Amino acid sequence: MSDIERAARDAVEAADNSQQLAMVMALLQAQQLTQQPVQQPAPVQQQSTGKWIAIGVGAPFLAVTLAISVIAFAITAVALTICVLVLRGLWADYQKGRK
Repeated sequence: MSDIERAARDAVEAADNSQQLAMVMALLQAQQLTQQPVQQPAPVQQQSTGKWIAIGVGAPFLAVTLAISVIAFAITAVALTICVLVLRGLWADYQKGRK
């Protein structure tokens, strides 16, 4: 048996081995695909209408409360300013009377 014949025989065996290896790899991949668990779809959550009704009713009350608070703060600021101006005028009159 010459070297060329031996090399040809080895090449044929290698080709057969690579075909067998490809078949084994395909079989393993097929088994892995069949063994993977099927992922269940996520359950649809029902939104409660009560939550949205509470938001719809509560938000206007919160807005009115905030508006009243801002008005009360403005009235307090105006009253304090008037008080400070009156006291400043009284203090100026008191200082003029002392001299």
